[in-house]
Amino acid sequence: MLTIAAGNTALQSVLPALGRSLKVPDSAVAAAFSVSALLWVISAPFWANRSDRHGRRAMILLGVGGFTISLLLCGIVLTAGINGWIGGTAAFLSFIVGRLIYGSFGSAAPPAVQALVAGRTTREERTRALTLLGSAFGLGTILGPAIAPYLTLGHIGGLDIGLAGPAYFGAAFGACIFLAVRHMLPNDLIAEPGTHGAANAYPSIGGQASGASVTAATHTHSERVGYNDPRIRAWMVMGLVMGHAQAMTGQAIGFLVIDRLKVAPIEALQPTGIVLMMGAGSSLLVQWGLIPLLNLTPRRLVLAGLVIAAVGTALTGIATSLYGIALAYAIASAGFGLIRPGFTAGSSLAVGPEAQGSVAGKVTSVNGASFVLGPSIGVGLYEAQHSLPYLTASAALLILIFYAWRSLKTPAMSDDDPA
Repeated sequence: MLTIAAGNTALQSVLPALGRSLKVPDSAVAAAFSVSALLWVISAPFWANRSDRHGRRAMILLGVGGFTISLLLCGIVLTAGINGWIGGTAAFLSFIVGRLIYGSFGSAAPPAVQALVAGRTTREERTRALTLLGSAFGLGTILGPAIAPYLTLGHIGGLDIGLAGPAYFGAAFGACIFLAVRHMLPNDLIAEPGTHGAANAYPSIGGQASGASVTAATHTHSERVGYNDPRIRAWMVMGLVMGHAQAMTGQAIGFLVIDRLKVAPIEALQPTGIVLMMGAGSSLLVQWGLIPLLNLTPRRLVLAGLVIAAVGTALTGIATSLYGIALAYAIASAGFGLIRPGFTAGSSLAVGPEAQGSVAGKVTSVNGASFVLGPSIGVGLYEAQHSLPYLTASAALLILIFYAWRSLKTPAMSDDDPA
């Protein structure tokens, strides 16, 4: 789980520099991300259901295999583009094909891993074990951008590998995991009764694990709840708008660092890594330290997070130094770190026990859907004016404060009930 998430986000973090090096439009970089996220969102429920009916090991091998082949293909075509064997546009179109493989098959592994763990733990152990899996997935989205600058390679055998390095390292780790799974996990052709996996949101920079997939994997789906159900509708709207604001700003941050610091793409990797690590660190500090300490209700978490994220995104848009960008992005990430668990808990508390699995699936779907169009919207606005995605996100979050204040009230919770 950690390898899949880290490999994906490591590649995401160097995409802006890759695009600039290959002289392709910034919007093409966002498109490469969006098409992969779209296929993940579509295929994740399919593989989760298939995992429930077939052996878990086969689905894990399929997911890890798709991840490995995708990154290897991406590394090869990027190397061809870097060395001038093919044009930048051809290299990026081929890169998108490699990303399609990842989006289509990479999502098969997480639900199968969940189901496998669920089948080998008691009911008392299950939630804790699945939470650890979710933490590994979330940790990977943080670890990937942190190590990506150190995975770039120079000339090897006369070839300039450069920014394609993270793809090769990810493929190598994936191959090791594939072999480990094949040799160490038993071949379970029949799924164990009473256990199932749930679709995971697309592993992306800023897309912290929400815990919804754990809830979905430990509850039955006896009551189907729609997105427009009055009990959760306001939470779904809030989560979708917030998620798009986070995706817009996160995907454009690499371009912002390059342009504001006026550095070459390869020289922007370490500053970009610093900014992303600051953002991830502040979000983790909030989720692991501040939220348990304050013990706020979901509604109050969301309202506080919206204010902080609105300020942080606006400051990011006008920052001109590395220190300014990193600090502002950390403030924005802290706000999003408050909103996301508030959104998850609020949606859960809005319904009864019999609908927990269905609502958790909706939360995961909304989290993933935000990273389908969000990056393309953000980079499109960035191409028009560099501050625009951040100021637009800030304005959307400010409007969302008033919507949340009026609408985030459900019969199943009150401001006196802690999340």
